[in-house]
Amino acid sequence: MRIPVSRRHFIAGTGAALVGALTARKGSAYDTIEQHVTVDLNAEIARINPELHGHFAEHLGSCTYGGLWVGRDSRIANIEGYRKQAVDWLKALGIPVLRWPGGCFADDYHWRDGVGPQDKRPRTVNLHWGNYTEDNSFGTHEFIGLCRLLGAEPYLAGNVGSGTPRELRDWTEYCNYPAGSSLSEERIRNGAAEPFRVRYWGVGNENWGCGGNMKPEEYAGHYRRFATYLRPMGETKPFLIACGPNSNNIDWSRNFLDGMQGKQMPSGYSMHFYSSGKNTPEKFTIENMEEQLASFARMEKAVQQQRALLDSYDPDRKVGLMVDEWGVWDRMIPEEEKTHGRLWQQSTMRSAVAAAMGLNVFHRQADKLYMCNIAQIVNVLQSLLLTNDERCIRTSTYYAFELLKPHRAKTALRVDVGAMEAPGLSVSASRQDGDLVLTLVNPKHGSAMKVSCSLAGGTVKAAAARILHDSDFNAANTFETPDRLVIREHQVTSAGGSTLQISLPPMAVATVRIALG
Repeated sequence: MRIPVSRRHFIAGTGAALVGALTARKGSAYDTIEQHVTVDLNAEIARINPELHGHFAEHLGSCTYGGLWVGRDSRIANIEGYRKQAVDWLKALGIPVLRWPGGCFADDYHWRDGVGPQDKRPRTVNLHWGNYTEDNSFGTHEFIGLCRLLGAEPYLAGNVGSGTPRELRDWTEYCNYPAGSSLSEERIRNGAAEPFRVRYWGVGNENWGCGGNMKPEEYAGHYRRFATYLRPMGETKPFLIACGPNSNNIDWSRNFLDGMQGKQMPSGYSMHFYSSGKNTPEKFTIENMEEQLASFARMEKAVQQQRALLDSYDPDRKVGLMVDEWGVWDRMIPEEEKTHGRLWQQSTMRSAVAAAMGLNVFHRQADKLYMCNIAQIVNVLQSLLLTNDERCIRTSTYYAFELLKPHRAKTALRVDVGAMEAPGLSVSASRQDGDLVLTLVNPKHGSAMKVSCSLAGGTVKAAAARILHDSDFNAANTFETPDRLVIREHQVTSAGGSTLQISLPPMAVATVRIALG
């Protein structure tokens, strides 16, 4: 029976045998790999927190200024200074949580520079990202306003590297205390009668590097000191997030946790994991692409090992493991940085495959993770949107997030995929009652995949699939061709009551939405 097409999630294969060939649209023949996957509908992992699809915005290049924020007097269509097209598209996607103002910028940011009348705010130098002069027209109120427009939960990264406990403590009072104190009354005079109720607070950022070049034991002491003064203000209990390792640095985590002396354990513990690239975005070689995509197997291992180490100190899992910076970090093009700002990076079909592989990792490890934030939301690194003056386009990464959106808040399921070399077929699955979502990613540039998926414990009533694909892994949405990479309907068939079959061309992300019988 042929089943209609639409959305998302999960299949991978046990045993890969080369069989036949699939003809690509350009006329070249691809090998076809047969894959078999079994999804156990009764083997639940954990709820997929929507925060696993979180995002990050820094004062870096044109992410904030010129990207999200154009100013109220701009000729660019805006909503009270926010770029209207960006707001519309990000709101449509759904942004569960947004981290700000950094990144490295956070540990040289002083929040008072960004409150009060905009024309009276000081002009400060962004020493981390090019010594640009900032007018601080985008500050706390503007960030909270953006979160409210997008429906996102705000996540503020506090200054530990060059700040003081009092400064961060006062920021929490300014944001969250209802009324009656000098700081809350100042917020009210600045236009916010109601408290912001900010829950997520990062106590520093990358303190092993740009956040102070600290040793883990040293940072543990700073964390304990700062956390002493970050108490509930009004009805909002702060969720305090400690700086974890760069990639899978076990020594940093162990020494930090030893330095905590069992006191004031954080609510969240954040690691950063970037997938570096050796080429500029649209000039990747096959070898370097495969090397970059193979990093997601290492990221999955890092999540498992960091959670296991945390469990040895926190057996009740009161501390949530986070990956609050992740994504592909390719080589930059100096001319593009001069035009668009620091770390401006195009997003290609390869980038979309990487984004989907990362989200699949988070789904498969949903019992070990609390929040993940891709870097960054606009114009910088692996962004969802690219802007240039009045123009704004959706990247391939935007569409990857759209394809995997149906997994949010569902329960992740275990799947039998067998042993595969990285990068191989990537899969995740989730369920809510009779709604099953499968996401499959084929990261192979020269091989199609014919996937047979068996559902253990259920049957297929109806199914539909959608796909993002281009045979050129360096293909991208540009300002001239903004719709080259878009989601399309795709064919999925049923070979029996509990089996689905789907063919994946090379470099493809597909999501299947299944109604269970």
